[in-house]
Amino acid sequence: MSEKRTKKINDFFIYKNNNLYVEDVSVINIANNIKTPFYVYSTASLRRRYIDLATSLNNIKHSLYFSVKSNSNLAVLRVLSLLGSGMDVVSGGEYLRAQKAGVPGYKVVFSGVGKTYDEIKLALNGGIRQFNVESIPEIIMINKIASSLGKKAPISIRVNPDVDAQTHEKIMTGTSENKFGIPLNSALEVYKMASELNSIEIVGIDLHIGSQITDLLPFETAFIKIASFIEKLREEGHSIDRVDIGGGLGISYSTKEEDPISVDKFAIMLSKIFSKLNIEIQLEPGRFISGNSGLLITSVVYLKEGTNKNFLIIDAGMNDLLRPAIYDAEHEFLPVSETKNNDNKIVADIVGPICESSDVFSKNIILPKMTSGDFLAIYSAGAYGAVMSSEYNSRPLIPELIVDENLVSVIRSRPKIEEVIKRDQIPYWLR
Repeated sequence: MSEKRTKKINDFFIYKNNNLYVEDVSVINIANNIKTPFYVYSTASLRRRYIDLATSLNNIKHSLYFSVKSNSNLAVLRVLSLLGSGMDVVSGGEYLRAQKAGVPGYKVVFSGVGKTYDEIKLALNGGIRQFNVESIPEIIMINKIASSLGKKAPISIRVNPDVDAQTHEKIMTGTSENKFGIPLNSALEVYKMASELNSIEIVGIDLHIGSQITDLLPFETAFIKIASFIEKLREEGHSIDRVDIGGGLGISYSTKEEDPISVDKFAIMLSKIFSKLNIEIQLEPGRFISGNSGLLITSVVYLKEGTNKNFLIIDAGMNDLLRPAIYDAEHEFLPVSETKNNDNKIVADIVGPICESSDVFSKNIILPKMTSGDFLAIYSAGAYGAVMSSEYNSRPLIPELIVDENLVSVIRSRPKIEEVIKRDQIPYWLR
């Protein structure tokens, strides 16, 4: 009998006998029943990431609100809501998803720069912990709607501290060049204006400087500025009971590296800056919890061998995982089966089937030589994967699945192409 071999990628994605497992479920078994490509999430990983962060903050007055925009599947939201997580939403649709997942309105924070009349009304009627507001016109609109409903709207004003988060320019949100928040040097006047409105209740202050931040220094710089400003607000008579510091904690996109920021060190830094203020710290983690809790499973369509370059064409495209195309993001590729001859390797660009030159996942990757039908797993695909997918090239949205120990369930099905086409309507004069 051959010896059984186990190799960890992390605690929940493991090679057993050279085959990749999500918890206790074989990826090959799933792929033999669900056509690739598809997303698969680990419940245990979602739980562990949430609990690790919450535990690191035990000595700090805090609350957590999962960023729904990172992964909005109801099953994922339900896993986190059962752990006590609130939700940070940026649209009416996300608000309704949070409700459907069992999150009460008082545990929902509504962020975003362009909240509409209908979205504000929806949240006021359904219950809301706070609106994170970003402009004077938005404050005036919220006051008007709240007044018409006979309600008082709780708001935190988002300020822009003008701090470079040292991350990709498309996910940086805290500099004066970004559209988010109110400049710190004019925020005092905005607080004064908002405090004079009858249907507004100011409950705190909000900031968020960017996503996938890999160094503590930008956080520290921004938080010191905000702590100083909170003291100034209180001197002016404003009751600031909570500071919403957003999310942004970066993760490792490699199975060989730890996360770039220790959550324990992050917690120590927060305590050092905010403890003297006796204030509740609200965090909005997204990627940190869901990013490394999911895989995108794909299969090889062809190996196209060229004179100067090889192309490994897979059945997942940029419409399924957009991050490499718009953020130059690098995801690690893992063979689902490691039974290939280790000496028989290729160097290739991994590309998708979409008719775009930007449909490239990675360049010059060394992999075992693969043939049509071989399976690959794309690591760190649990955040900003399925939520950003589209039906470009008339490719139906791909399935999402979730695993809990030895249980596996489809949590979003792939629609038939006939259903996709049927949504379009030809006007009567063209029939």
